[in-house]
Amino acid sequence: MKIITNYFPELLDEQIQQFAQLELLYKDWNAQINVISRKDIEELYLKHVLHSLGIAKVISFHPNTKILDVGTGGGFPGIPLAILFPECEFVLVDSIGKKIKVVNEIVDRLGLKNVKAYHQRAEEVKGQFDFVVTRAVTRIKKFIPWVKGKLLPDSKHELKNGILFLKGGDLQEEIVESQKKVELFPLSNYFSEEFFETKVVAYTRVKK
Repeated sequence: MKIITNYFPELLDEQIQQFAQLELLYKDWNAQINVISRKDIEELYLKHVLHSLGIAKVISFHPNTKILDVGTGGGFPGIPLAILFPECEFVLVDSIGKKIKVVNEIVDRLGLKNVKAYHQRAEEVKGQFDFVVTRAVTRIKKFIPWVKGKLLPDSKHELKNGILFLKGGDLQEEIVESQKKVELFPLSNYFSEEFFETKVVAYTRVKK
């Protein structure tokens, strides 16, 4: 938990309490439904919570921003971002129902009023959003058609409305394949832990 407050020292007491609850909640649920690998659960704050918050180092969402988290799994990056940005609206979707059950239970226990989670494929989601976030769900080229038409046309941030991918490794081939302009933000610029040496936030826009 200390790793979170080190990098985000301006958290309010309620946010600190919410982040602190995550470990016990995920350990309890993971014993019933495996949403995080057994080896990773011991490094929850580094490999899942702080990794998710890497997006917040690239962009600080303004109040009332609408964010769609596609393939959220156990709630990453959506839940940590929703704690950090309580005045934003988050919709979390995953095609695996048992994972969304865990997400809804954790959201309820944390008292997060700014999160809705659905057992849905991205293509089935209604409405439009300022940003789509996702964590290593699939390749960029395959992902983009899933969210076509789901981004609001008018941007209110310096970073224009688009997709923020949490990715790792060498992405050059994937970027070329996507035929999109993709901007990379290395997480090693923000976090000093070895885990982040090959991790990036990849950003691209999607025209209507």
